[in-house]
Amino acid sequence: MSRTAMILAAGLGTRLRPLTDRMPKALVPYGGVPMIQRLMLRLRESGFTRAVINVHHFADMLEEFVRSHDGFGLDVAFSDERDLLRDTGGGLRHAVMSGLLGDSPVLVHNVDIITSGIDLSEFYTQALNEQEGPAAATLLVSDRESSRYLLTDSSGTLRGWTYPAKGLLKGVTQEAAAALEPRAFSGIHLLTPTALRLLRPWPETFSIIDFYLSISSGHRVRCASAPSGAVITDIGKTARLR
Repeated sequence: MSRTAMILAAGLGTRLRPLTDRMPKALVPYGGVPMIQRLMLRLRESGFTRAVINVHHFADMLEEFVRSHDGFGLDVAFSDERDLLRDTGGGLRHAVMSGLLGDSPVLVHNVDIITSGIDLSEFYTQALNEQEGPAAATLLVSDRESSRYLLTDSSGTLRGWTYPAKGLLKGVTQEAAAALEPRAFSGIHLLTPTALRLLRPWPETFSIIDFYLSISSGHRVRCASAPSGAVITDIGKTARLR
């Protein structure tokens, strides 16, 4: 069966300057291999056949690189955001409204996330084959340290979000948050056709986390734990890239 992934690669990469003063974040090398190449090869190895990539910063350069490598064996479409940087949720919605994502489940993966010990094919399959039926969206989470956390109940259902250092809390009261479990979002998630349709009424620019918090009152948003021993690294900062 055909599997589609969307790669979020439109960001300015400000945390990677001065590298991103001359190239898009997706082309910054990690271990000698550009981020986009590393991720697309992994998607292909995991059974994905199609990739939608959103582009904004140095869009021409990124498109040319991918095309010059024949899409690394994937059927590739570009979601053009040259006119406006739409954030994570707006980028997904733009691809939906442009007809690029169709009406099938979509795996979403940030281009600057590197993982080991995580089977993307298994994550995709398990998210769609839960005993109680698939959630509208499934977010891969872990126990790693982070500045911001999703808040889940004992069943792994999303209930809120917090940014402790800034005293920010969304979706729940302070009292309710005390009984919830903080989990770090990986930047890897799966949206069912239900979630993709729910994106349509939203504005041009918004965070995907705000979308998930909004729909969670009427549609289940599940947080699935990464396997024990898995490593998830955000290489969007120069210190971590080194």
